[in-house]
Amino acid sequence: MTSTEAGGTKPAAKDPWALPDVSGLVIGVLGGTGDQGRGLAYRLARAGHRVIIGSRAADRARAAADELGHGTEGMDNAGCARESDVVIVAVPWEGHAATLTALREELAGKLVVDCVNPLGFDKKGAYALVPEEGSAAEQAAALLPDARVTAAFHHLSAVLLQDPAIEKIDTDVMVLGESRADCAIVQALAGRIPGMRGVFAGRLRNAHQVEALVANLISVNRRYSAHAGVRLTDI
Repeated sequence: MTSTEAGGTKPAAKDPWALPDVSGLVIGVLGGTGDQGRGLAYRLARAGHRVIIGSRAADRARAAADELGHGTEGMDNAGCARESDVVIVAVPWEGHAATLTALREELAGKLVVDCVNPLGFDKKGAYALVPEEGSAAEQAAALLPDARVTAAFHHLSAVLLQDPAIEKIDTDVMVLGESRADCAIVQALAGRIPGMRGVFAGRLRNAHQVEALVANLISVNRRYSAHAGVRLTDI
């Protein structure tokens, strides 16, 4: 007989907005010399994190870090992965598999946040590609069996992220992963950026449609000369 049948009460549901304190985490950004990576590095450094930009060439990473300021550091990809608690993957899709394969040892045990969007472009505009594994995030999980892979930060405008005059970026960040605890860490990281909110959005098998939505946002932004993101309702 359950406690409810015996007249007891069900335990209170855990507050989905009760997220961990992530202020002390060191954040690495692979692909931190590209627009998306630079923007995320800038915003998280501005929020008070120690941020390390990773690049294949350490001198390029250091140059990008000097430009961003806020204590940002630059290292080669391997050093960035080793020194960071959380590693954001913001490399071009074309180099995604090769980059992660080369860093399998350095990323073992790390919380990896994949924000890569597999896209193609033709005369009709942007369109979603379907990786053999199903999504970029699932490819990352397959290539990094000893890492804790999540997916997030797909729908952010690099222009807004890099603009120092913009204090708040009003958007939601959909976070996917196999571990609810790991997702909560990434949600909390998103919330460190003013205006952003991290929202749990399912397991990695659902990452493809989140990545693919970027093709639609590119069309929206071109039609309306905007920097549109995503805001979820009723939560």
